[in-house]
Amino acid sequence: MGWTQLFLITVCGLTGCDRFGDSRYAQLMQDADTKSVQGDFERAVNLYEAALDDSPRAAEVHYKLALLYDDKLNDPVSALHHFKRYLALTPNGSHAKDVKDSIKRDEIAALTALSGDSVITRAEAARLRNENLALHKQLEERAVSRTALEKLEASNAKKPGLKKGGQTYVVQSGDTLFSISRKFYKSSKRWKAILEANKKSVRDPKDLTVGQTLIIP
Repeated sequence: MGWTQLFLITVCGLTGCDRFGDSRYAQLMQDADTKSVQGDFERAVNLYEAALDDSPRAAEVHYKLALLYDDKLNDPVSALHHFKRYLALTPNGSHAKDVKDSIKRDEIAALTALSGDSVITRAEAARLRNENLALHKQLEERAVSRTALEKLEASNAKKPGLKKGGQTYVVQSGDTLFSISRKFYKSSKRWKAILEANKKSVRDPKDLTVGQTLIIP
């Protein structure tokens, strides 16, 4: 091997890789753009993905991929991935504003796609979630109120003077038909009705027997 050939190999070894990488990247991008224009979007995606590397220029590739998924392939989930990769590589890139707006739109579209045919926006999803929480809270409050009412009724049933279930009342010391009427009807005027309902057991309305059970009409 001559010195000239050795020199060329050495130079290629030092600089040729970068140039080859650049030329390969440029060719892939050109071919991908061509396929995209021709409508061969799947092939364009494959070519763009082949051009991806760890350099900052990959941001532009991610942007082109996101647009393909967004505008041509109706795949908002994949578009979101590439839009977010663009922002991660170049937060202040030339497409940053458009990318941020697209992310907001695609997040809604992705929710729609994942929810089937029904359109559910983020605001709608949040509203439904809040309504669900409010409903659970109402049910819990009703359960607590029902339990408290049951305890109160049970407590009243155990009181020696008052039996709610059969509308009867056990006469206590100091009771009169007037006071019993007030207890049940908030008025003493119903004492005659109580007397009439208990005429078989109450001989003298002024002389009630402690422990006697009265029917409350």
